[in-house]
Amino acid sequence: MRAPLERVNPRMLVDAARSTLASLSSTVGTDGLAAAAARPGLLALVDQHAAAVRESLDGDRRALTVAALAGYTEGVRAAAREHDWHPPAGPIDWAAPDWLLTRLLAVAALARSLDGPRPAPLPPL
Repeated sequence: MRAPLERVNPRMLVDAARSTLASLSSTVGTDGLAAAAARPGLLALVDQHAAAVRESLDGDRRALTVAALAGYTEGVRAAAREHDWHPPAGPIDWAAPDWLLTRLLAVAALARSLDGPRPAPLPPL
């Protein structure tokens, strides 16, 4: 059963989005980004996918958010399940990843970029 959006605690939504991205980081991001750092070809593919994700989320006109990236992740996973895609049972072979794993790795890279340095808060008026 779903609750109407106006009755959902915004903090819960943020926590759910962060949880989705944390799960993505642990299943794909950590090892995949390490592999990309060692494989220029994979890094180039991840960069291309990240650009496509940014474009689809209108990231050139507004800042990417945790919620947008988590929603995109869930959408990609749902579409993959509809096509009977299943994640690899063992370690991922980053020497030859499929399109979907590369796309998810790109989302993990974008999510990691959100954790970068933030501007200092403005002083009170």
